[in-house]
Amino acid sequence: MIREIVHDPVFLSRKSTQASRADLPIAADLIDTLRANLDHCVGLAANMIGRTKRIIVIANGPLIIAMLNPKILSKSEEYETEEGCLSLEGTRKTKRYKCIRISWQDLQMQEHIAILDGFQAQIVQHEIDHCNGILI
Repeated sequence: MIREIVHDPVFLSRKSTQASRADLPIAADLIDTLRANLDHCVGLAANMIGRTKRIIVIANGPLIIAMLNPKILSKSEEYETEEGCLSLEGTRKTKRYKCIRISWQDLQMQEHIAILDGFQAQIVQHEIDHCNGILI
């Protein structure tokens, strides 16, 4: 189901709690909501649709990937960039890392580890910040 985007910075600043199998409907809603906003959005976190669970979705071309309980294991090559956010107006400067190693669970609750770089790494860092209550 497509959900409304939350714009309240107080709510968005709350840290999210671990996701479980019971939270899979939130992931489905995130996928639907991202798909509806693909013309101007490449990632969402659950708190952006009003749920404080550690779930994010990212667009990789036409493919949308859901990640439950994502965690950055390592990062390298810090740089400064400017980002926008569907929940906030305008753009802001922030620090990111060109290369990250992450772990997460998929929709079948299977563990994954991957190395991401470039724009995909930037998207994941932005959405994990949301899970941690960090706004750009």
